[in-house]
Amino acid sequence: MATIKIMPCLDMKNGRVVKGIHFVDLKEAGDPVENAAFYQREGADELAMLDSAAVKRPSLIGEAAKRFGSARITVAIDGKRHGAMPSGFCVVVAGGTQAVDKDAVAWAKECEALGAGVLLPTSMEGDGTRMGYDLEFTRAISSAVLVPVVASGGAGKLEDFEAAVTRGGARILLAASVFHFRTLSIRQVKEYLRAKGMEVSL
Repeated sequence: MATIKIMPCLDMKNGRVVKGIHFVDLKEAGDPVENAAFYQREGADELAMLDSAAVKRPSLIGEAAKRFGSARITVAIDGKRHGAMPSGFCVVVAGGTQAVDKDAVAWAKECEALGAGVLLPTSMEGDGTRMGYDLEFTRAISSAVLVPVVASGGAGKLEDFEAAVTRGGARILLAASVFHFRTLSIRQVKEYLRAKGMEVSL
């Protein structure tokens, strides 16, 4: 099995980290550069910055990347059909678990064809709820493409991370609320996954 990676997510607005539920009722969660440095110390493998204006903030992105160290920092444009990012990264936004968004699956395939190296499907219904990842949607994307898929939206407990791998087919596990508000630590998640027989970097 491939090494499973943990990816904290910095949802951005006006240069600050924010977090809400279903992308609304946003609460501030700190400075992006300070968060990047914290997660680097915590042992994060990668870091996502989701902000439709992020590509207009090269100095902020560069400083966060510098503080994050050698691990990859990904800048993603959320919910916008802009093609593959220069980093080879795409974001796919879906409606939720009621029915797999066929357009999102088609868009995932298109992103892969454009050269995306990683795909990040996220369920708007699951975002910030801590009720678990949308496994049906994640599996629909991971089974349709060959590149690594990120599980995103809804992580609330350790079992959710395991399910994202075993049932969702994800190879990168993104979370925001549980890390920002210290419900779980990255090391806790990694140690749990290792105890379940998964390869992680500690």
